[in-house]
Amino acid sequence: MAAPEPGTAHSALISISGGSELEAFAASWIGTVQWTARSPFRPEHKRKNWFVGVDVIEPVDETSFSPQDVHWQTMRASGPGGQHVNKTESAVRVIHVPTGTEATAMEERSQYRNRKLALARLMQKLNRLDAKRFGEARHVRWRAHQDLQRGNPVRVFRVEER
Repeated sequence: MAAPEPGTAHSALISISGGSELEAFAASWIGTVQWTARSPFRPEHKRKNWFVGVDVIEPVDETSFSPQDVHWQTMRASGPGGQHVNKTESAVRVIHVPTGTEATAMEERSQYRNRKLALARLMQKLNRLDAKRFGEARHVRWRAHQDLQRGNPVRVFRVEER
């Protein structure tokens, strides 16, 4: 998030990927980093200790959708529609196997149209599930930003005055 001064930031997210060595490197930086120096933006300010919080946040992947991940079930519909609904399996249930999310449709007399309706409902549910997961991840990032501790730094950097 950009700060009012040019070339500065209120917060930053940095993405790194790699093997176990990189994970160990990242883990060694988790905590508070202390930077001791005069501020170039407020040179007359008495405060010289600045703190940066470092944390590892796992990325949230979007729910993948593939036709192979979907299981279809047909059944007889209930309700109005005359004898047609009692004799044919026009109602449809679609299940997204990786998430266990399911949707049904039985409004139409045609199985084909009910399949389209059920699939559209399933996609809506998966989109809502993704939105919820992204919202929770955004909240976790916000909490990490708010939980900066100013004591016990894991790294200390000192800039000597000239």
